[in-house]
Amino acid sequence: MENEKEYLLVTDENGNEIECEIIMTFSSDEFNKSYVVYQIKDDESGEYYAASYNPEDDDEGKLLEVESDKEWDLIEEVLESFLEDGEEKDEEEDEVETEEDEVDDEEDEELEAK
Repeated sequence: MENEKEYLLVTDENGNEIECEIIMTFSSDEFNKSYVVYQIKDDESGEYYAASYNPEDDDEGKLLEVESDKEWDLIEEVLESFLEDGEEKDEEEDEVETEEDEVDDEEDEELEAK
């Protein structure tokens, strides 16, 4: 089952609104901030962007620049872990589908033998 994607609008320096797909959000006790990692929708570069935000601002939240290299290090670490977990989950789902296909094939063979 695929999760529904969530999007946000980012306004660039020229006032253009850019639709972006939210990849993940997380909070850091170390920096006492919440972060969003996102990609520009339909951009094939694969580049990730990140910003901090106040989760209590509801839908009208402002994105704030990441202020330090330590914050960037944390974001990169969390994102890498998130992406690795996603790859493992995809591999597990592929394995389950393969096993289900094998069971279906065996059942078909049994029915044909009867």
